[in-house]
Amino acid sequence: MMSRRNFLKCGIASLCGYQLGNLRSVFASAGLESAAERVLKLYNIHTGERLHTCYRIGGNYVKEEISRINYFLRCHYTNAVKPISIQVIDLLCEIKNRFAIGREVTIISGYRSPEYNQRLQSLGRHVAGDSLHLGGLAIDFAIPGISIEKLAKAAVQLQAGGVGLYPEFVHIDVGRVRRW
Repeated sequence: MMSRRNFLKCGIASLCGYQLGNLRSVFASAGLESAAERVLKLYNIHTGERLHTCYRIGGNYVKEEISRINYFLRCHYTNAVKPISIQVIDLLCEIKNRFAIGREVTIISGYRSPEYNQRLQSLGRHVAGDSLHLGGLAIDFAIPGISIEKLAKAAVQLQAGGVGLYPEFVHIDVGRVRRW
């Protein structure tokens, strides 16, 4: 059970994270990167935005923080927001925690609107017409300093859905288990 002090530390860190820089020591000392607490520090390459959030405390998801994550992972092309599967968010956090507790995750793609998906197809990009990004079930990411091969291997080991290894990022989704 999380103490009141740890709960307050998480709340303050969430609200002030963008000003505090590296909060690894705060979250680590509060024990906030355990299985019951989930912390993400994200950077979106398309929008230039950063988000530092503690989205699960004591095993309970924080609705406001999930909303912030959904907005952060919106389609950068249309600004459309769609709820992102909590399973794929937890999967991203689990992979991050294996290698880079307290480190920032670079987001390449979260939700992808049908318009943007069609645009990518028209540009010759190899994106599926029925991409799981369209349903908020996939995330493309990298973690600076951690090889994408290592990240993909960890995702495959978790057997939680699809894993795609690309030259600059890893794709994870919560569809059927497969890899490419």
